[in-house]
Amino acid sequence: MFFAVWSGAIGNQTIPCFFIRTPLSKLNYDILSVKEDASYEEIRGCYRSAILNSHPDKLQKTTETSSRSSTTDLESGDRFLKIQKAWETLSDWRSRAVYDSELRAARQEDAGTAEYDVSLEDMTINEDEDEDDGKVLELFYQCRCGDYFSVDSSELGKMGYAVSREGSKISLQTTPHTTLPSSSSLVILPCGSCSLKLRLFINALL
Repeated sequence: MFFAVWSGAIGNQTIPCFFIRTPLSKLNYDILSVKEDASYEEIRGCYRSAILNSHPDKLQKTTETSSRSSTTDLESGDRFLKIQKAWETLSDWRSRAVYDSELRAARQEDAGTAEYDVSLEDMTINEDEDEDDGKVLELFYQCRCGDYFSVDSSELGKMGYAVSREGSKISLQTTPHTTLPSSSSLVILPCGSCSLKLRLFINALL
């Protein structure tokens, strides 16, 4: 999953808001593997690397030396076009400004029209083993469509929160090196199947 952060207001308080995205909803920044506040030089460098790795000429050579399927070729060609389109949007400051403005508006709309408002206490806990990170806690909430909204401890860690568990109770604490301006935040989660969104309110310990 991918996430973006921006500032939102709840009452009179401005807090960090995180928007979780699935790979199917990748942004131009995700496609080029850059942060949304990346400089032009950073975007250009990542674009050059991405476009070289997905260029049709290189892929053709790979095809000649391996048994790649036509489906894989189509996916690679689609990725090449997405990289090119992302670069065209982000390389020009005018089109990037319009794109960023549209992103902010969409996120504010998602935050304001979420179907569910829940806190950590409302989430169900599941514990999995991860090869790299060891134990990973997954928090999920069932959508009315039957699928789930979910976020795990590794994703929360990237946001600046450490997750701890005592029995069926979970708590969050801001990590020592976090740059979050507040211990409170709002996480917008998409359903795994339908278009509904969930607002998860977090009030972590400092």
